[in-house]
Amino acid sequence: MSHAMDLRHHASALLSFQGPAPEAEVIDRSRAGRPLGAYRIGTGSLAINLVGGCHADEPVGPRLLDKLVGYLASPAGDGLRSLGRWSIIPHINPDGAAVNAPWQPENAEVYDFGLLLQHRVRELPGDDIEFGFGTGAAALRPENTAALDFWRSAGPVDLHVSMHGMSVAAGPYFLVEEGWWPRFESHAEGLAREVAAAGYTLHDVERLGEKGFHRLAPGFCTRPDSGAMRDHFMALDDEATAGRFRPSSMEAVRSFSGDPLTLVTEMPLFITPGVGVTLGPPDPRLEDWKHRIAGWLARIKRSEGDPEVLSAVRTEAGAEGLRPMPVRDQMEFQWSFICSGVQAVSGRGE
Repeated sequence: MSHAMDLRHHASALLSFQGPAPEAEVIDRSRAGRPLGAYRIGTGSLAINLVGGCHADEPVGPRLLDKLVGYLASPAGDGLRSLGRWSIIPHINPDGAAVNAPWQPENAEVYDFGLLLQHRVRELPGDDIEFGFGTGAAALRPENTAALDFWRSAGPVDLHVSMHGMSVAAGPYFLVEEGWWPRFESHAEGLAREVAAAGYTLHDVERLGEKGFHRLAPGFCTRPDSGAMRDHFMALDDEATAGRFRPSSMEAVRSFSGDPLTLVTEMPLFITPGVGVTLGPPDPRLEDWKHRIAGWLARIKRSEGDPEVLSAVRTEAGAEGLRPMPVRDQMEFQWSFICSGVQAVSGRGE
C-alpha cells in the first residue's frame, strides 16, 4: 500500500475526529497581539508543511488543519506520524479570523450566503499574508516572519500546501507547482475521478497566464507567484499595486528547499453551476455570476444587512442554482489533494 493510500485510509476517521488538539507552540504574536500557534508532529522521512488562513475569508482549510493536529497527536495518528514530519500552522491569520467571525460559525456544516456577503472581509494587496513573505524588513507582517522562521528551522521541505478557498466556483480547483506537473499529472487524473464520483464538477477556467494562472488540465492550474502578479499590474500601469506583492509562502519555502512540490487547495463555499462549459476567456457564465453577485452584495450593503434583504438574496441565489458546498466535502477533497502530494513526493505509485 502506498503512502497516499495510507493517508486516504485515514480520511473518514480524520474528518470525524472530535478529540482535543495538543498544546500549540506559540511562534509569535499577530499584528494585533493574538497568539500564532504552530505544531511539529511526527518523525517520518518526509518533511510536510501545511498552512491555512492566509486569506481569512477562506475558513475551511484552517478547520481541516485544526482536526488534523488533534488526529495526528492521537493514537489513531500513529501511521501519519511515522510517515512524515508535519509542520502545521492551522491559522496564520488570527486577526483576520476574528474580523470574519460573524459569518463563520465554529461548526457550520455549510455557510450562509447572505451573511458571507454582509460580513466578508479580505485583505487587499499590501496587507495580504499569502503574498507577504520575505526576510527582515522585507516581510509584510509579524505573522510572515514567524511562519518563515518556523519553516526554516525545520530544514528543507518536500511538500508545502497552502490551504485556500473561494467564495464561489463551479467546484473544486487545484493549483500545482508548474515544474512538478509532469510528475503530478497522473495523480491529478485520480483526483479528477474522485471529484466526478462524488457528483461534483471541477472548476475549469482559462486565464491565459493572467497573474500566473496557466491551465494545466480541466480543474488544474499553475499556482500564481509574486512576479506574475507584479507583471499583471505593471501592464495595467498600476505600479503602486504591483509594488505591494512580496513572495508567496510557496516561493518562500522554495527559496531554501531546492525543488519541493508546492500546492494550493481552492475549495468553493458555494457552487456556481455552468461555469466552465464555455472556457473563454471570458467565460460568459462566470461573468454572469460575477455580475449577479456584485448586485446582491450592493443590495445588502445599501440595506445595512436588513434581514428581509438577506432573505430575498438567499432565495434569489438559490433560484439561480447557487448552492452551498458542505464543509465536510471541501475538507475531504483538501485531504485527498494532500494525499496526492505525498504520493508524488514519495515517488511511490498506488
